[in-house]
Amino acid sequence: MTKQTSLYETHLQHGGKMVDFAGWQMPLHYGSQLEEHRTVRQSAGMFDVSHMTVIDVSGERSLDYLRRLVANDVAKLESQGEALYGVLLNDRGGIIDDLIVYRREHDYRLVVNAGTREAVLDWLHRQNREGIALTEQPLAMLAVQGPKAVERFVSVTGLEVPAKAFTADEDHGWLVARTGYTGEDGLEVILPPADAGELWAGLFAAGVQPAGLGARDTLRLEAGLNLYGQDMDTTTSPLVSNLAWTVSWDPADRDFVGRAALVAERDEGPASRLTGLVLETRGVMRHGQQVHSEAGLGHITSGIFSPTLGHSIALARLPRAAKGACEVEVRGKRLSARIVRPPFVRKGERVYK
Repeated sequence: MTKQTSLYETHLQHGGKMVDFAGWQMPLHYGSQLEEHRTVRQSAGMFDVSHMTVIDVSGERSLDYLRRLVANDVAKLESQGEALYGVLLNDRGGIIDDLIVYRREHDYRLVVNAGTREAVLDWLHRQNREGIALTEQPLAMLAVQGPKAVERFVSVTGLEVPAKAFTADEDHGWLVARTGYTGEDGLEVILPPADAGELWAGLFAAGVQPAGLGARDTLRLEAGLNLYGQDMDTTTSPLVSNLAWTVSWDPADRDFVGRAALVAERDEGPASRLTGLVLETRGVMRHGQQVHSEAGLGHITSGIFSPTLGHSIALARLPRAAKGACEVEVRGKRLSARIVRPPFVRKGERVYK
């Protein structure tokens, strides 16, 4: 039986088309995915992301534990309220999940994907040789995104919002973080489920429009952001997933899980890379389609029609030497495309080269 967030009835009242996503009943859209996408790019939209998994990590050796499990170095979080994006790796350097780590007053908070919940919890417990307490928190989570998101959130709640990206404030059980998955300004708030409905209603009254999973996907892909299970998984390393920047090689004596495999891959030279594609004719690129380049074959990991750009864009795993022109097999035909560096869109404007 699929789970429901505390906002399930609210989604129905707004006309949400509900679908099963990672074992949860979630809104795909509320009538027009295209309008929801444009609202986030131009004004402010809100997403129910309460299906995400929130895990608190506490204990005297919490930092040692997280420095061993996360490829990015959690020691970078020097002050309460700082946040860090990173990946959990297996011994082969494959990505178990991507996550955000928040430093709190007395512990650390992890936010991981809904679809990887069981695998991540199992991995965290099996790797726990430091005697760490791992507590899954049944909290709600809303993402408020867009150029007007912060001002409208503040007008509704009266809360101060951190000025810097990847920082967070806590107030009466709410964690308000300057993070997001859309490429726009905004925030994500983790709060008790009992408070979520009132916040949603207040934001709606202030002109923040509901947005579903469909718009969330087109927005994140325009921003060049990976989706776990498509653009990365346990068979791909961060070095071939456009996430090498999340690996902290220094200090050299930090022996995080997967480090040896990554060092070997780095020294040999990764055979492939995740990069962007722009279709130069009509059509839509989709996950799994084959890509032909002068350097060899590759495949689309995520592809959409971009509402902002008016043509199809994609992320693709290609041979490392691939560049310039290529062709994508779409419905039995080879269509012309060009290899570019993501992101595609930032703050509503084309930025790819």
